[in-house]
Amino acid sequence: MADLSQEEWVAQLAKDENSFILDVRTEDEVAEGHIPNMNNIDIHLGQGFLDELEKLDKSKNYYVYCRSGGRSGQACAIMNSVGFENAYNLEGGFMNWEGEVAE
Repeated sequence: MADLSQEEWVAQLAKDENSFILDVRTEDEVAEGHIPNMNNIDIHLGQGFLDELEKLDKSKNYYVYCRSGGRSGQACAIMNSVGFENAYNLEGGFMNWEGEVAE
């Protein structure tokens, strides 16, 4: 897992043709706004979160975020433990996001 600043996360994502943006917040949080082109799997689903992860392509590079960076850090650690090699945590999360926002 790598913790990336917003600048690093955005720069790496922009040049990554094998990227997947993963938002691990709740549906209510996502409804308040999110990073464009994201996919949402709520980390609070427990086993359901793991079940959804198993459906994903482990060869992709995952750019993971939550509200402040804590849950996404946990998600990256979980992803690494089940075979995802490239999971990048957005430091500061959506709360500090200064890029484009979709609703």
